[in-house]
Amino acid sequence: MTRDTPHARLLDLSRLISRAGRVLTGVDRVERAYLDAVLKSDVPAFGLIRTPLGFLLLDEAGLRAFATKIDGKAPWGPASRLAKVFSKLGPELQRALTDARKLAIARCTRRGLGRMLKRHLPDRTAYLNTGHSNLTDFVTTGVKALRGSTISVFVHDTIPLDLPHFQRDGSVERFELFLRRVSAKADLAIYNSRATQNSAETHMGQMGRVPRGLVAHLGVELPQADPSALPKGMPFDEPYFLCVGTIEPRKNHLFLMDVWEQIEKQVPPQQMPHLIICGQRGWKNEEFFFRLDHSRLKGRFIHEVAGLSDGAIAALLDEAAGVVFPSLSEGYGLPVLEAAGRNIPVICTELPVYREILADIPVYASVNDSYLWIRRIMSLAESRRTGQRPQKEAFAPPTWTEHFNLVLSET
Repeated sequence: MTRDTPHARLLDLSRLISRAGRVLTGVDRVERAYLDAVLKSDVPAFGLIRTPLGFLLLDEAGLRAFATKIDGKAPWGPASRLAKVFSKLGPELQRALTDARKLAIARCTRRGLGRMLKRHLPDRTAYLNTGHSNLTDFVTTGVKALRGSTISVFVHDTIPLDLPHFQRDGSVERFELFLRRVSAKADLAIYNSRATQNSAETHMGQMGRVPRGLVAHLGVELPQADPSALPKGMPFDEPYFLCVGTIEPRKNHLFLMDVWEQIEKQVPPQQMPHLIICGQRGWKNEEFFFRLDHSRLKGRFIHEVAGLSDGAIAALLDEAAGVVFPSLSEGYGLPVLEAAGRNIPVICTELPVYREILADIPVYASVNDSYLWIRRIMSLAESRRTGQRPQKEAFAPPTWTEHFNLVLSET
């Protein structure tokens, strides 16, 4: 059922501004896509940003200027003296907060949010939170000061509760508090997959309330390849495989290290495939980092690169023998979908979200069967070496148009 059109939409941009000057990750990209969507809509759009002093409110003109800066199309200005007082914030974030303060049509303390929103926003405003951040009691109470307002929250995954031993210190507690607020306060929970919905609603059922849910697969954009943005010497002439994403324990890079070490014992050097690990180093992964840094394969057949642009990764994908993703859990697994959308062979673990969206397109392999991974990797390497890329069923990735046609009709 399509809901009544809101009188305005208020998008929380607190996570996105925190990424100023950094490469956007999956969740950040979702918030960025929502920014475009609310600006394109006929419904008046506003943005909310949390600062160390309270909140900033941006109108559509402010949102458009903010978008050009977060995209790097316009530079952030110098940090103000006020921003520099918060020395724990990085220089780029200090500059971003300074500019956001200039772009804001209003600002307030935490306790003054409801009064500020009532002065500038109409009743029946739809608040959208997409970043797993800033869903505080101050925010929910402030939004509800507007008559007929609604709170819609995007839940990307429940990994902190499902795999707590892989998380940063304190992140499990923060996520549980976030999900409890979704359970108690949200009018709508938006999910990227049925798999995420099933997990989140199981957890929230134990918390007391399960809000109305909506599944909307995320749009998958296929950027244009930009070989000029690649590090010198890439792509390799020899067959290579990619693993894209933050280097954190649940991505299971240790398994790939084991596989490549086994391959190296079995084949001559001229038949060795390369592994390119694309991503920033994450948390609680000291064992893998130690093994990688001390491996005789590093720099020869295993390569670690961080900070590549979307165009550079696309260029690597287009020439790859395949991609390998032995992840233990995913909320959506965007890099896998991007590879499949470019018709690149995928070897991955059989996770519910992959089955839901990709069906039988990938080669599914258990991390308990390294022999199968080796066999598939060597087969794809040989196909790439001989120029005979295996023919796979064409995959049409979900689009942002489909996503927002659904979400904006419900929020």
